[in-house]
Amino acid sequence: MSEAPRAETFVFLDLEATGLPSVEPEIAELSLFAVHRSSLENPERDESGAPVLPRVLDKLTLCMCPERPFTAKASEITGLSSEGLVRCRKAGFDGAVVRTLQAFLSRQAGPICLVAHNGFDYDFPLLCAELQRLGARLPRDTVCLDTLPALRGLDHAHRHGTRARGRQGYSLGSLFHRYFQAEPSAAHSAEGDVHTLLLIFLHRATELLTWADEQARRWAHIEPMYSLPDDPSLEA
Repeated sequence: MSEAPRAETFVFLDLEATGLPSVEPEIAELSLFAVHRSSLENPERDESGAPVLPRVLDKLTLCMCPERPFTAKASEITGLSSEGLVRCRKAGFDGAVVRTLQAFLSRQAGPICLVAHNGFDYDFPLLCAELQRLGARLPRDTVCLDTLPALRGLDHAHRHGTRARGRQGYSLGSLFHRYFQAEPSAAHSAEGDVHTLLLIFLHRATELLTWADEQARRWAHIEPMYSLPDDPSLEA
């Protein structure tokens, strides 16, 4: 198996969706922050020494109306509902979304590394399923990094924090509180969670960049969360 390419741009990603994998969810909100590697290698800091968002930063955030209903829990957590998205006349995850996503990524210096928290179990397989349904692809040299196992692995190797911490100790909120002694803003909105994820990454940037260079997974190896049936309207 060939070695994954060294990423030049890191695209931090979060999705909000209609539920957990068991209900075969659909994406309702998508947010991406694209940051060049140089801004992660030399992060900007405030007067207290805490990392701040890079000045050169591309953002994309889209809401879309899924065909499948939200679970009650997903709607409660995200603040999104089918009724609200319909009222705002949002279309679903369609060809226009794909073209917008591809255009956004095409503006970034490649290769690109997608970064998500719990990405291997949720964000990446779900995005893969939505793209597969539309016959769409990402650039061939795209790789991905999941910060959840990465940070657990780094803490285990370097004995940072408590080795006995469970999964809850590595949620975005828990990590942000541990690193910054504060609560993240706009939790469970896609853009708010990407903002939090990027600050967490910047706090451990040197280690996470090395982890990405050594252990990032090729996008081509991501399996879709589920296979969607063919659109019956196309069968006639």
